[in-house]
Amino acid sequence: MFLTKQPLTIARTLGVALVATLGLAGCATYDDEFATINSRLDQLDTRVQSAAQSAESANQSAQQANQRLDQLEGRVQQLEAAPARKPRG
Repeated sequence: MFLTKQPLTIARTLGVALVATLGLAGCATYDDEFATINSRLDQLDTRVQSAAQSAESANQSAQQANQRLDQLEGRVQQLEAAPARKPRG
């Protein structure tokens, strides 16, 4: 009786090992997919950081332009408020 149960036990053990191996092979597939997704996320992160730097640079340039306009505004108001000059001649 022991001799007939041994092949059944071996078959079960091999079956479990086969299922475990196939399960691990499936995980390797997911690992590849995760690596691809992570690579895409890294690329997007790089693009977002570059866009943020560009936006910050544009913001600083706009602030400087606004400061120059504010400085000119005072001068324009002085010229407009000055008495009219008589033409020569």
